[in-house]
Amino acid sequence: MLSARRPPLLAVFKQTLSTCEQSHMSLSFVFVSDLREIVFVIQSQSNSFHVRQAERRREDLLYQAHSLTEFVLLCLRVLSLSQSFGKNSSWIVFLEEETNVKMTTLAQVLAKFDKNKEWFLGKPLRDEESTIIHHYAFAENPSVFKYPDFAAAWALSIPLVVRLANKVRDEPLKSDFTIDLKHEVALYIWDNGKGPHLTAVPELCTEPESSPQARHCATTLRKEPPLCGEPVHKEDIFVAVKTCRKFHSERVPVIKKTWEKDALYLEYYSDHADPAIPTINLGVPNTERGHCGKTFAILQRFLSNAVPNTKWLLVVDDDTLISLPRLQVLLSCYDPSEPVCLGERYGYGLSQGGYSYITGGGGMVFSREAVVRLLNSGCKCYSNDAPDDMVLGMCLNALGLPVTHSPLFHQVLFTFLQYILCVSHSF
Repeated sequence: MLSARRPPLLAVFKQTLSTCEQSHMSLSFVFVSDLREIVFVIQSQSNSFHVRQAERRREDLLYQAHSLTEFVLLCLRVLSLSQSFGKNSSWIVFLEEETNVKMTTLAQVLAKFDKNKEWFLGKPLRDEESTIIHHYAFAENPSVFKYPDFAAAWALSIPLVVRLANKVRDEPLKSDFTIDLKHEVALYIWDNGKGPHLTAVPELCTEPESSPQARHCATTLRKEPPLCGEPVHKEDIFVAVKTCRKFHSERVPVIKKTWEKDALYLEYYSDHADPAIPTINLGVPNTERGHCGKTFAILQRFLSNAVPNTKWLLVVDDDTLISLPRLQVLLSCYDPSEPVCLGERYGYGLSQGGYSYITGGGGMVFSREAVVRLLNSGCKCYSNDAPDDMVLGMCLNALGLPVTHSPLFHQVLFTFLQYILCVSHSF
């Protein structure tokens, strides 16, 4: 076992790691491989499951690094890569929790590039058509712009990091919304042609580690959702579907023909009580947008005696397709006694002290504890048509409760292949 073969020097870092683990902020574990001049940043989240995932990735990197060279481990709550590593490192490599790394292969790949020049390296993604989440950028030819697949890892040379750090210092970020960070990062680095395009690196892969195609890869990926135990039971999930009278005959039948059968407890909430479905009128007028009043009424009903007492609440729109069996597997990794708020995370005004929120279109999952804390805080909608997901984000931010992102939730339309690998998406 890896834990039995840990290098003795890990004890040196015990106090540092203890400090990091006690932080309620999103965590980044940073590794410096002195001889290789590579800094590894594991991008993680403050939820306990994700901290454990990052720890496993850290241990794997430590084990590999110990067999290659001496190294230093740092854990930084406020990460300033330029100031911390700008003078003694050559590369910053960003990883996700589930990104497997072959250090030797990666070092050989990076050695092919001149470390004294500006480089932006990764596995390129392209848009086949312009999309709202990318603000319809490059509308005439969206495939011309490349942005990195974060899951494959991506790398910046230190000269580029230093210049970007100076740019951020002199020109504060202007974007209000953070929707698809990888695309927005690539746009910021490209800077209308003033900076480098993404350079494709074939060795940065998202193939499964066991795949024959992964033999040349420096990075690989675990494809299946993590299974942390037995899938959550059906009786532990209550499903709330938001709809309205005009969609009773158009959208609700799609749900009934597809995923409704996988739910043990499910209710449709509408502005009109229709016994044929059936739908429940919560007494909140329908609004063309926002739906904050309806969502908060659902939260209150979830804690009442009107519905079964379950550990999890799933709130979806009537145009959301969801795989409840896959959600049951995913939720096995989360502790319902913690205030868990899970979905596709967006951001608003993050560079100016804003907040993260779960976009409602992909589905929002709450533990009972999270709902209790939300309602006990007295946080309310400022109007029935306020954006429910953003109001919830403001409430969670005020309470200091984290919003946990999962790439398995999606708001926008996806192909069938992408859909079957996900938990949810909108149709």
